[in-house]
Amino acid sequence: MSEYHIGDALKGFLKKSKLNNGVRAAQIDVIWETLMGKTIAKYTEKIKIFNKKLYIQTSVGPLKNELQYQKPQIIERINEAFGEEVINEVIIS
Repeated sequence: MSEYHIGDALKGFLKKSKLNNGVRAAQIDVIWETLMGKTIAKYTEKIKIFNKKLYIQTSVGPLKNELQYQKPQIIERINEAFGEEVINEVIIS
C-alpha cells in the first residue's frame, strides 16, 4: 500500500468527482474579498461558479461598469488563486 497525505488524497478525489465544482463555488465566497478588495466585496451581492463561468451580481451601476473592464484580470486572479483554470468567463448582472 502506498502512503498519501490526506490533502493529496482529497485533491485527487475532488478532481475525479463532480463535487469539485461545488467546492470551488464555496471557496470563491471565502477568497473573493482577498482577491478583489473590501469595497468590491462589500457591494457584491452574489458570486457563484457554474460551468467554468463566474457569475457576479451587484445592484451598484458604477461597480458593474468597473467589473466589465476588469473581466480579464478577474479571470486571471481567480485561476491563479486556485492554481488551475477554474473559470474562463465572467458574467455580471
